[in-house]
Amino acid sequence: MVYPWGDTRRFNSYAGYFRRLFGGRVQKLSVDAGFTCPNRDGTLSQGGCTFCDNGAFTPSYCTASKSITQQIDEGIEFHRNRYRSAQRYLVYFQSFSNTYAPVERLRALYGEALAHPDVAGLVIGTRPDCVDDERLDLLCELARDRYVAVEYGIESTSDATLLSVNRGHDFACARRAVERTAARGLPVGAHFILGLPGESDAMLLAQTAAINALPLTSVKFHQLQVFRSTPMAAEYDADPARFRFWTLDEYLDLFVEILRRLRPDLVVERFASEAPPRYHYSRNWGLVRNEQLWSMLEKRLEERNTYQGEILLSLTHKS
Repeated sequence: MVYPWGDTRRFNSYAGYFRRLFGGRVQKLSVDAGFTCPNRDGTLSQGGCTFCDNGAFTPSYCTASKSITQQIDEGIEFHRNRYRSAQRYLVYFQSFSNTYAPVERLRALYGEALAHPDVAGLVIGTRPDCVDDERLDLLCELARDRYVAVEYGIESTSDATLLSVNRGHDFACARRAVERTAARGLPVGAHFILGLPGESDAMLLAQTAAINALPLTSVKFHQLQVFRSTPMAAEYDADPARFRFWTLDEYLDLFVEILRRLRPDLVVERFASEAPPRYHYSRNWGLVRNEQLWSMLEKRLEERNTYQGEILLSLTHKS
């Protein structure tokens, strides 16, 4: 069966999206440009988000002490060993808030990345409260002849949850940022954490409707992981009953239900995350690689004979 997104996989995959867009495999390559965040530098707060430890997700070659060009060169070598079929690369400005600097500094950093001969475009990770017309103008200028996408950390559609994890913005702020960016014609991604304290499975299924209502191109989900030396680790010590950790089987079942409710045109970049065991403070799934997780998800979808957007599409057909 060929699904609405144009291939036989049971979800609208990020790899498939880029094959359709570029005609071959394109690999995201993280860099650290030395940014910070307004809830770290004292503008909003000094503690940062309670769950945040960027080191848990940062490749070994990524460090702000190296130039962008050096990180790209080392990143290409790193990925060539793991993904031999990649031919072009998207530079992913990942660490912290990558629009949180003067525009001329942003122009220089983005321009250095785009000048690399193996780079096909940029993905800019940032916060919803760190964009404005001037920054969007710059991204649109760069996107005239290159692929440029913006990825917003939204984390939850619940204002109570966003307040409890010290995000420093509400969901309305995230909605405005996504809408303004999409209106410029830029691809927009969003990141959500599943399982933040106080959020039930029912809430996570219900928030899918709010996600569907956003003009997003892609979505990325991670299960909650509590990392050492974060404020959330101290919260876990103080009240572990507030935290719910799924087994891998339970999480797969939950995500299948989220996927069945998710708009079929939304590209799913990630549904779970892996981090080195040394960072984990609480229960985790052990050494399960991302490729294994995707394989498990596809097997579960096949077992249930279901696919992304099934519930939405069935409602459409009934109406």
